[in-house]
Amino acid sequence: MRTLCASTLIGEFFVIGFAGLVAMKGDLSQATVWTVCGIAMLLSVLLCGMLGRPGAVQIGWALQIGLIASGFVVPTMFFLGAVFAALWWCSVHYGRKIDEAKARWAAQSDAEARA
Repeated sequence: MRTLCASTLIGEFFVIGFAGLVAMKGDLSQATVWTVCGIAMLLSVLLCGMLGRPGAVQIGWALQIGLIASGFVVPTMFFLGAVFAALWWCSVHYGRKIDEAKARWAAQSDAEARA
């Protein structure tokens, strides 16, 4: 799960940065745009390292909601936020299935090695 989720978060890092560049053309000050984008970008990178800890997936969902909500500033982000929320769901859902399959395979290999 960690690899899939981290890949999604790194993709979001770049999308947030590019959205910040687009948002600078609006009515908001550069300081406001880069403070919000910087925090979101930092969160996405830090979250990559926290994926094994409790609550990391929930923080990731909060980031997805924030990404969708950024569509009020950059309308394209409604679409991109929804795409990344779907990618996040897939990463969590299928990542857990892969982890379960790996655990079963490891248990089966251990059982065969003992026999």
